Amino acid sequence: MGELLGVAVLGAGHMGADHIRRLDRVVSGARVAAVADPDEARAREAVAGVEGVVVHAEAEAALDAPGVEAVLIASPGPAHEEALLAAFARGLPVLCEKPMAPESAGALRVVEAEARLGRRLAQVGFMRRYDAEYRRLKAVLDDGGLGRPLMLHCVHRNVSSPPGFTSAMLIDSSVSHEIDAARWLLGQELTAVTVLRPRPSAGAPQGLWDPQFALFETDGGVLVDVEVFVNCGFGYQVRCEAVCESGSVRVGDDRGPLVTAGGSAATPVPQDYLARFAEAYDREVQAWVDATRRGRITGPTAWDGYAASAVAEAGVCALETGARVTVDLAPRPALYG
Repeated sequence: MGELLGVAVLGAGHMGADHIRRLDRVVSGARVAAVADPDEARAREAVAGVEGVVVHAEAEAALDAPGVEAVLIASPGPAHEEALLAAFARGLPVLCEKPMAPESAGALRVVEAEARLGRRLAQVGFMRRYDAEYRRLKAVLDDGGLGRPLMLHCVHRNVSSPPGFTSAMLIDSSVSHEIDAARWLLGQELTAVTVLRPRPSAGAPQGLWDPQFALFETDGGVLVDVEVFVNCGFGYQVRCEAVCESGSVRVGDDRGPLVTAGGSAATPVPQDYLARFAEAYDREVQAWVDATRRGRITGPTAWDGYAASAVAEAGVCALETGARVTVDLAPRPALYG
């Protein structure tokens, strides 16, 4: 590879534009070589001031652009499978934002395609694994000093949902992060899910079941509950508490600067995920670039992406039917053993 890893970024929306900025200004050892987005005007706006980058409307044109040695996929979820398979066909390492594929069948096709290659090329963008607080939580659990984990209590709140956000997306878009975090923190698979619905908030758009309460079971006997509330109105909050046999450990409490004035004390609450997890995204992309330059792929695997899609799919079924739904995973290929 060259002195700087040439990266093609697919998608120039909110997430893609942030990754373009990150690769150009924050991450070392990489450069943006190409960008693809059906809205070429949006893509050109995202690369304004970035030297040596070419813009395409089609993803495959960006993959074939001169100097492209790796791919960062930040396009909408339905486009991910095709982009991943195109990258595999070219032998290009990929960092793919979640979901790896919206449906488990598509995610499994990606897993099977990579397994046929006999080597890993894909890393899935579950950035919480790179968050400093979540890494400390993981270290405490792995140490074992608190005994075995019994329960995880999780909170996932957004200021407001974007236009077109559906009740199912509370599970397969928002809670998918908790699904992966729980699998990673516990080292266990999620085997069943139940979703309960309190009355919708007055702040939720008409017809949106918000908030929701998801309860997951693991193959190790741990219960994981998630409150997801995407129109809470006051800020972006993500919390996780592990309750163990002899103690508990919690992350995500708001600990920004405490401002005291006018007879009150207040701490600011982040307003979106890019603010809350900015350092995690930086650390994730830097780790991917460093590993790729060494000819390695680390971080969440395509199997992790498939498992998250399968669990989320079961969660959406549980939401729609009101029933407890079991998760049926395909056999894990040896590549991910």
